[in-house]
Order: sequence, then structure tokens, then C-alpha cells
Amino acid sequence: MRKTLSVVAAILVNENEEILCALRSPRMSIPNRWEFPGGKVQEGETPAEAIEREINEELKCSIEAKDIFLTSHHDYDTFSIDLTAITCKLVEGFPTAHEHSKLIWLKRENLDSLKWAPADVATVERLVKESM
Repeated sequence: MRKTLSVVAAILVNENEEILCALRSPRMSIPNRWEFPGGKVQEGETPAEAIEREINEELKCSIEAKDIFLTSHHDYDTFSIDLTAITCKLVEGFPTAHEHSKLIWLKRENLDSLKWAPADVATVERLVKESM
């Protein structure tokens, strides 16, 4: 039986209505693919607590989790992901890449121009659809 990971992803929107996109580094699993930054939910954490912690650890800034945007499931070859995408507000600092190769801000309608990690595709599709 494959392992299922509970994962959160931040939909962080700036003042120009652009969304933060993070490029996975070559040393990460699913390398050189774009994702919404986030990570695994630890035991006893709510999704909101997990995303606030993960963004603080990964991007060295503080956010506030707002609303669950989408929950989705994706099966990879050796594991599965239950992904909770959460809209978030930047509270303090500015996101900087520490684990990722690169961070960029994109308008919703341009998100599908990137090569996304498969688990993030459902979130991208809904974001793009809502921009039309």
C-alpha cells in the first residue's frame, strides 16, 4: 500500500494580484517543477498552522492563512498526496528562496505557462479558470 502524505500549499497573492510560484530545486523530489510553496502537515497541526509554519521555515516570512481554496488528491508512482491549497496574506517580511531554486510572481492567467508538479495542477487549473 502506498503512503499518503497530507500537504499544504500557500496561494500567496501580492498587491498586484500576482501569485507566488516556487521552482523546486534539482535536489528535491519532483525536481525542476513549479509548485505553490508549502509542505507536510505535522501530527496535531491544523492545515492553517502547517502552512504558516512551513512558509516561515521555507521562505523566511510570516503569513496568515485565510481560506481553504481547494483540496485535491494526486497519486504518484510510490506515494500519494492529499493537498490543501490555502489562500494566504503576507504579514511580515518578503518571501526569499532558501530551499527552492527560484521564486516568481505571476498573474492567474499566466500560471499555466509553467511546468507544474502534478499535485499542483488542479489548483492551477481552478485559479486560471477563475481569472477568465
